[in-house]
Amino acid sequence: MSEITIKESVVVDAAEKGMDEFVGVFVAAIKGQIGELNGETMAMLNADQMTLLAWDILHEEVMDGGFVQLLHNGYGPFFFNNPFGKMMRNWGLDDVARLLNKARKLFGKYQGELLKDATDDEFMQLYEKMPEFDDLDDCFVENEEQWTGMVACFIDEHIDRFAKVVS
Repeated sequence: MSEITIKESVVVDAAEKGMDEFVGVFVAAIKGQIGELNGETMAMLNADQMTLLAWDILHEEVMDGGFVQLLHNGYGPFFFNNPFGKMMRNWGLDDVARLLNKARKLFGKYQGELLKDATDDEFMQLYEKMPEFDDLDDCFVENEEQWTGMVACFIDEHIDRFAKVVS
């Protein structure tokens, strides 16, 4: 396991700016330590650090282009073949786990189309072909602030699982 260290002043400053910045400090520190996320670098992380990076991917992809984008970009197996949903429950984010279960079912239904290479126009047509994802996207966007707050609280309450905070 890699030891992730963050200066206390950076953590305090980020906390004062808000939950997004607070979570972002830990995400950036972990990414800075491992570089590109892949099978080899995943082994450098503990379960909570890996879950935080997965949350960041989920958050960024869904807020940018919804579940269709997340799944088209190849993240279906990453989320559905790993214990991310279980970890979300462990962190108290049961609603995120339920949302992922719904996405998993839709992924199974549309997997062939979602994983095909597509031009930009073909990709945009996926949204029209798969309107069932709209409700999932709406749910995520509507709850994003609350869920990010819950992630921030979990980090704060278990800070040593994510990084060593130093003076």
